[in-house]
Amino acid sequence: MTLKCSSAVKQKLAQKHGVSLEEVQQCFANREGNLLEDIREEHKTDPPTQWFIAETDYGRRLKVAFMLKNGDIIIKTAYEPNQTEERIYRKFG
Repeated sequence: MTLKCSSAVKQKLAQKHGVSLEEVQQCFANREGNLLEDIREEHKTDPPTQWFIAETDYGRRLKVAFMLKNGDIIIKTAYEPNQTEERIYRKFG
């Protein structure tokens, strides 16, 4: 599988969330929990958006949202999770 990220998403990660693509890659490598599917109506995609919370190599926790398409991982966003997201992931992730 190849990790893919559009230039617009890379820009959003850097400017809005202060997240680098390297940090996203680290989160994939360090992921320990399950993948969850985003079932909120306004976020539904085809294929479905999945997400998880993991730490970078330096201990920064990030929520990473992505789609699996044609064997590739398409990054949608990544940012520091809020308390609700952390609670959901602890319960189901």
